[in-house]
Amino acid sequence: MDEVWLGIAEAGRLFRSGELSPVALTRKLLERIERLDPLCNAFLLRTPELALAQARQAGEELAGGLDRGPMHGIPYALKDIIDVAGLPTTCHSKIRREHVAQETAAVVQRLLQAGAVMLGKTSLHEFAIGGPTEELPWPPARNPWNLALHPGGSSSGSGTALAAGLAPAALGTDTGGSVRNPATSCGLIGMKPTFGLVSCEGVFPLAPSLDHVGPMTRGVEDNALLLEALTGRPGAYTSMLGMRLTHLRIGVIEHFYTEDDTAHPEQVSALEAALGVLRSLGAGVEPIRISKLAAWRDCGRTIQQFEQYAVHRLWLKSRPLDYCALSLSKLQPGEVITQEHYEQAGVRRRALTEELARVLRDFDAVVTLSGLEMPCLIDRPDEIARTYMRNLRMPFSLTGSPALAVPTGFSRDGLPLGMQIVGKAHDEATLYAIARAYCDGTGWTERHPALIAV
Repeated sequence: MDEVWLGIAEAGRLFRSGELSPVALTRKLLERIERLDPLCNAFLLRTPELALAQARQAGEELAGGLDRGPMHGIPYALKDIIDVAGLPTTCHSKIRREHVAQETAAVVQRLLQAGAVMLGKTSLHEFAIGGPTEELPWPPARNPWNLALHPGGSSSGSGTALAAGLAPAALGTDTGGSVRNPATSCGLIGMKPTFGLVSCEGVFPLAPSLDHVGPMTRGVEDNALLLEALTGRPGAYTSMLGMRLTHLRIGVIEHFYTEDDTAHPEQVSALEAALGVLRSLGAGVEPIRISKLAAWRDCGRTIQQFEQYAVHRLWLKSRPLDYCALSLSKLQPGEVITQEHYEQAGVRRRALTEELARVLRDFDAVVTLSGLEMPCLIDRPDEIARTYMRNLRMPFSLTGSPALAVPTGFSRDGLPLGMQIVGKAHDEATLYAIARAYCDGTGWTERHPALIAV
C-alpha cells in the first residue's frame, strides 16, 4: 500500500481499524513534500511541526474513543489566501509578504473542530488574479502531469499538491473558476459550492459577490466528505452516493463550445464520450440552449473587474510596482468601469440567473466543458494570457450555482481533460451522485502522474 495516494475515506477507515495512524500518514506526506515540492512548488509555507502536533492529537483522540468525523486525522493543504492566526497570509504577493493573520478563517476553524491536520499553505496566482510568473518572491506551482505546464489557477498550488500525492485534500477559492480550473488541468474533483454555502470569513476577497471557497480532492466521495466538514452538515452530500441515474435528466450546453466559441477537439471528444457513459448509466441526456456565452462572459467580467478594482484601489495607487505585470493587467481595467455600468451588469446577472433556474426546473443537472484549451507552457506568458479566459466557468460563478469539475480522461499526450456538472442551488448531493456513478464507470480518478522532472 502506498499511503500517499490514500483518500479521505480510505485513510479514515485505516485509522479506525488501527492499520494506519494519523502520525504515520502525516510523516509520509511530509517526507514526500520535502522530496518533491522543490520540483512542483505547491507550497509557499510548510508547517511540519504543527501538522505532527495535530496528527498526534488526532491519533490520541481516536484511540481514546473520541471520533470527530471523517476528517479526523486527515492531512490537508490550504490556499494561502485563507487566514490562520499566527501564520502569514501572503496571497502570493510582495504586498502581503510581511502580513501575519490575527484570526483564523471560518473554514479553517471548521477543519480544526473536525480534527484535520494542516500540512501548509499553497501557492496561487497573486491575489487570486495574476498568473504564473517569476516576478514574485516565490515560484509558481507546476503541473505534476508535465512540470513544464501550467496547473491552472488561481488555486494552482492546491491542485498541484493533490495531483502530486502531497496531500489527500485541499481548499481553494473560486471567483471565475479558480477551483475548477486546476481541478480540470490536474485531473481532480473540484467543487464550487452554492454561493454562500461555505463561509468566506477570513479569506482575502477578490470580487466579493462572486467569491467562493471550495473543496478539492482526487475522488468524489472525498470531496463530498470535505464539503460536509466545511459546512458542518454530516451526511448532507454523501447520502446520495451510489444512487442510480435512471430517473435523472441531464441537459448539455453544447452551443457554448460548438457555436459561441471553439474548443480543443480532444476536450470535445472526451465530453462526448462522457455523455455516452451517462446515457449508459440510465440518465436522459439532451442538448439545451441558454443565452450565448458572450452575454455571460461580458456580464461576469464587468462585475469582477469593478469589484476587484475596489478591493485593490488604494494599493494600485500607492504600490503599483509591487504587483506583478499579470496582476496589473487584470486589475487596472476596473478603474474605467462606472457605478452605472456595474449596476446594469447586476440587472443582467439577475436575468441570467433566473434563466438558468428556469432551465433547471426541467433538468436535474446540466453539463458542459470546463476548459476550452489544454494546459499550456508555464513559461509562455503570451499563451497564459491567451488561454486563461478560454473556459466556460464564469457563467456558474455569476449564478452562484454549484458546479463540479470532473475528469473525462486524458489527451494523446497524457494530459487531463474535464467537464463541469452544474445543478440547482444547494443541490450539491445530486452533482456528487452523478459524478460518483460516472467516475466509478470510468476510473479516471485512479490514475496518477509519474512526476518526471523537466
